[in-house]
Amino acid sequence: MHLNIRRLTLLLITTVLLTQYVNAQKIYEWRGENRSGIYNEKNLLKSWPEQGPELIREYTGIGNGYGSPIFTDDRMYIQGELDSIGYLFAYDLKGELLWKKDYGKEWVESYRGSRSTPTIVDNLIYVCSGLGNITCFDSKNGKKIWFVDMLKDLNGSFTMFGHSESLLIDGDKVFLTAGGADTNVVALNRFDGKIIWVCKGLGERPGYNAPNIIRLENRNILLTFSAYSLMGIDTKTGDLLWTHVQDNLPVEKHKLGMGDTHSNTILYENRFIYYVAGDGNCAVKLKLSQDGKKITEVWRNKKFDSYMGGIVKIGNKIYSCGTAKKDLRRITADTGIVTDSLKLGSGAVILADGMLYYYSQNSKMCLVKPNPEKMELISSFKIKKGTKEHFAHPVINKGILYVRHGNIMLAYNIKQEQNNTNE
Repeated sequence: MHLNIRRLTLLLITTVLLTQYVNAQKIYEWRGENRSGIYNEKNLLKSWPEQGPELIREYTGIGNGYGSPIFTDDRMYIQGELDSIGYLFAYDLKGELLWKKDYGKEWVESYRGSRSTPTIVDNLIYVCSGLGNITCFDSKNGKKIWFVDMLKDLNGSFTMFGHSESLLIDGDKVFLTAGGADTNVVALNRFDGKIIWVCKGLGERPGYNAPNIIRLENRNILLTFSAYSLMGIDTKTGDLLWTHVQDNLPVEKHKLGMGDTHSNTILYENRFIYYVAGDGNCAVKLKLSQDGKKITEVWRNKKFDSYMGGIVKIGNKIYSCGTAKKDLRRITADTGIVTDSLKLGSGAVILADGMLYYYSQNSKMCLVKPNPEKMELISSFKIKKGTKEHFAHPVINKGILYVRHGNIMLAYNIKQEQNNTNE
């Protein structure tokens, strides 16, 4: 009896310590805290000069790519491809290159270059290549800790445009949607790369998704897309809890590059899941059961059809880009009805200090005020330097706006000085 009490006490202590450890983890990742696209920045300019805010720095030599940078308190990291090899670059916040380390072959087919953002936890940084391979580095010196080959080690599969997953961490696990018939989604030990669990999912190839996580009292749920399904997976066991199938395309038309591009990170808030899959069901709201084991569809809207521009939720409003009609759009979270739009072209959207930052695929960086009645374009300027498509998501850190355009990244000072009366 006493032995059982001691074991129970030890188990409770271990559980509490592990919970405290997970909650204490400092994670730097894709699209900011909780992958929400919302950056906790204050005192930013409320309008820009006609030619744009002050360009204070240019990062050249970062290679081809569409991935965004990631920042810690004192460093910036970004991935790029040079002569078919992928590199992780580390800079200090003054723009000085500290080191660059290769992580093997990068994607060099359609839209060649890197397409992911690294993830940092404590002193380790996790990088995913367009080939789906994972490398773990020491974030201080770039020493390679471990490497996993998606094809050889996980029996994974390719997408048409390259693997685009910005890796997600939960406790001691790092997740990858490998896309194998039996090894569809895997959880690896983030310290050594060894497999913890395998989820068969629906056996589909990956869907370009940068996943997210739901943290409930009784379980954590991994949210990610395979080619034709949103999946909810228990992060502890790997059990597939539920799916939401993209039923816009008949099964007989399920081919590579057809209806399988789902890049937008899913959002979760107060028992509701929001996703926008422009190549699938488009905008959808789901209600999650109390135990996390079931979902119920609340609404869907085919006119809200972003493929990869990200989504931002402010109160009861959701913002993203249109694809069929190329504009910035807003819908109401309660009903899913489109309530406003601005003809700015398709693009990527983030939020900081009450303003939307919209980087359009036609090269314009836009500052938009999300007024309750109607959105207002305040300022815009063209990104004239760089190469290829304007696909990268902008990032804001310490009052600086970072915009990547292919092989160059531009840094703009958007901090409002104390004596600046610009409103």
